[in-house]
Amino acid sequence: MSHPALLKLADAKLSLAGRTFGPFSLSVQAGETVAILGPSGAGKSSLLKLIAREHRLAGGSIVFDGRPLQQWPAAELAQRRAVLPQAGAVAFGLPVSLVVALGRVSRASDPAQQRIVREALVQARADHLAERRFDTLSGGEQARVQLARVFAQAWDAREGLLLVDEPLAALDPGLALELMEAMQRFARERGHALVAVLHDLTTALNHFDRLWLLAEGRIRADCGAVPAALPLLEQLYGVRLRLLRDAEGLAVVASSASQAAHNPQFALN
Repeated sequence: MSHPALLKLADAKLSLAGRTFGPFSLSVQAGETVAILGPSGAGKSSLLKLIAREHRLAGGSIVFDGRPLQQWPAAELAQRRAVLPQAGAVAFGLPVSLVVALGRVSRASDPAQQRIVREALVQARADHLAERRFDTLSGGEQARVQLARVFAQAWDAREGLLLVDEPLAALDPGLALELMEAMQRFARERGHALVAVLHDLTTALNHFDRLWLLAEGRIRADCGAVPAALPLLEQLYGVRLRLLRDAEGLAVVASSASQAAHNPQFALN
């Protein structure tokens, strides 16, 4: 027996700066991992912000855990949905531990806050930064601290929603792999759905259950993250792709420009 979707978009539309995005009809189950892929300007971050309730719906509906998204009280939603934006700048020179603790502000009483902040920093490989000021950190260090904030926010929720925008962009390959695995483990242990905007196809194919492929503000395919997705990805990006495989997993290499003109109108699933 199938369970109701944790998140369901039905003909959801967004109007932004004279552009229309959607309609989007998508669903995500608790515990599922979804990567949003597409060329620059396709609308990936805009879709993520629509799901995060940072943009207003222009039509259709978004339902989170059986309730229209716009009907969730802000404090209650903050305890079930955590967002890691692409740009995580903080205006003031706050201590790192306080930046992470900001993930807990929606709770009126939080006796476990200090412990959770410490443990979230450990899971994000940022515990050595706890006494630093956020504005003195490198881009990669700031990304780790912001991930710890997301962990702290969703720490004691179950079947919540983690929305992350390019979470690994400022990190070296070794740390990126560690934090990708940390995000997966964190979400799996709590039954959270993880929806991430990505540019790295190798990460998407190795670490995510499904792919949402966007072009020109519309979903062009909703497919499993398997080698069969490669022809769709070639059409999406207008390049030839090679899939390399060994015992450690998959790697995707862009080998040459496609001879066929890019056609954004390929069939939806």
